[in-house]
Amino acid sequence: MRLRGWAKLALASIILLSGCSGFWDNPYANNGGGGGGTTTLSSGIFYVLNTLTNQIAGYSVVSGTVTAVPGSPFPLLAPPFAMTIAPNNKFLYVSTTNGIYLYTIASNGQLTLGNAQNPISSDQAASMQVDASNSWLIDTISGQPYVYAIPINPSTGIVTSVTEPSTPLPATTVQQLTISPDNSMALVAMGTGGTALIPFNSGNTNPLGTASIIAVKNVAGAALSVAVDPYNRLFYIGETVATSGTNAGGLRAFDFGTLKELSGSPYSSFGLAPYSILPISTGNYVYVANRQTSSGSTGVIGGFAVVAGSSAVALKALGSSFNAGTHTVSLTEDNTGNFVFAANYDGNPDLTGYVFDPTNAGYLDSVISTSTGTDPVQASTVVALH
Repeated sequence: MRLRGWAKLALASIILLSGCSGFWDNPYANNGGGGGGTTTLSSGIFYVLNTLTNQIAGYSVVSGTVTAVPGSPFPLLAPPFAMTIAPNNKFLYVSTTNGIYLYTIASNGQLTLGNAQNPISSDQAASMQVDASNSWLIDTISGQPYVYAIPINPSTGIVTSVTEPSTPLPATTVQQLTISPDNSMALVAMGTGGTALIPFNSGNTNPLGTASIIAVKNVAGAALSVAVDPYNRLFYIGETVATSGTNAGGLRAFDFGTLKELSGSPYSSFGLAPYSILPISTGNYVYVANRQTSSGSTGVIGGFAVVAGSSAVALKALGSSFNAGTHTVSLTEDNTGNFVFAANYDGNPDLTGYVFDPTNAGYLDSVISTSTGTDPVQASTVVALH
């Protein structure tokens, strides 16, 4: 365990990716893949982290039109690293160079800075998530070989103890963290250090167990992203140099119960750098956002059907990939199940929105293409209410 304190701060690093800035596009332009056009569907509330301009932009889609929530964009008090929403939809947490700030979420999506506008923790989290009990904020810090567990009050979102449990990692190159839906495991992608699997028990005063490690598939590769199937059947790791060919990014799939890799894994992610993995809430599909491909900086989303057989679950690649913007780094599904949103770090556009094609099962149709501020904004994360 450790005691939180400003003297323990270490400046967390963030990769600043260069490229073209975003711009206002036709809001229903086709970005490739399974078709495009207009939509009359509406979404739940979602937020985009604008890294360069130190802002949170909040939106919903109302009958096909992107609509800002009241008060958006919301200014940050320091340059940000990461953002996450508690499962109870009451709180949004943003890590910055000052530490982690707490925002309360109103029913209309408006954000209010809490804790008397002070950070709830000094952690400069590179990645973080609130567990299913809304009692722990789990995070990692770039350059530090630990996973930390911040105890929080589910009703107020405030830290409940000065003691912050932790468990060691074998690497400092932390990329992304997630917690399984059944609240039994935390997973951390650690670049060339592989992926850590950490037992988790929210009922313990120290909820984190000892990590086991899944090595990268190729010694030249790096684990960039992790995700877990909504029904805890599979977990996924996105790695570079995991497959053959010019676009060598790979999606690795493992049985959640046995921890064994599926036959046929890794699957081509259709690009070079699988930065974000999105298992859809229905459990029927999983999508992978690649920051770029061998042919350029335009991001591409690969899609897979999750096929449940009589004795095992398998993946089958869809017949198309789906273009996004420049350097795609984050995916989310809105809580109505109508939309998938992608954040593009170097714009063109900052935000891409997709609906599910009515003819080709699992295909994504691009219907939203918009800026999330005065470009360039470097949109690094998109999250949605659960």
